Amino acid sequence: MPTNQPVQSVSDEEFFRQRGFGIKIGFGARPALLVVDLTLGFTDAQRPLGADLSTQICATNALLAAAHHKNIPVIFTSVRYDDQQLADAGIWALKQKGASSLMATGDGHQLDSRLDVDSRDALLYKKYASCFFGTDLVSRLVSARVDTLIITGTSTSGCVRATAVDACQNGFRPMVVSEAVGDRSVSAHDQSLFDLNAKYADVVSLQTTLDYLAGLSV
Repeated sequence: MPTNQPVQSVSDEEFFRQRGFGIKIGFGARPALLVVDLTLGFTDAQRPLGADLSTQICATNALLAAAHHKNIPVIFTSVRYDDQQLADAGIWALKQKGASSLMATGDGHQLDSRLDVDSRDALLYKKYASCFFGTDLVSRLVSARVDTLIITGTSTSGCVRATAVDACQNGFRPMVVSEAVGDRSVSAHDQSLFDLNAKYADVVSLQTTLDYLAGLSV
């Protein structure tokens, strides 16, 4: 029987390029650094939601040093649930048992101590994947006249992806630093970076981002 499905004889990257996907957005003039959920519940590989993110923490610290040097806004995010019955996790709590490891009564919501946090940095608590959903992130960025959001953290296929999509939808330039984001699944990580770069964000290297930050006026 005939099929309406196109026959693909080229790689996914070439196919998307031919269709006009993956055009670079480019960095803007006023960035902020958003560190997504590098908390114990996600950075301790022995926990339900955890993975070894040592490399990503190291890359994030390089960006933190550059951001602090240039007095660029830094926002850390953390998923924290305050209701003992996880009512504030909503339907999401039904999908993954690991939500209970992020209760306020535990330490899963606490930032990993390996991160070079500065007293000027902000901490934003959230309940769901996107750092924009149910938070005041938009107003924080607008008040600081931010136009570019440099994104690091975890997980690439979950909270990082949701945040990058929402950043684009809210008019901010999402720059996802490839060496500074991670996932429990390599395949999910790779596919998410491919898809984000094709449609919603620029996936940029750590060095490219550091060079950009170094070129900004203090």
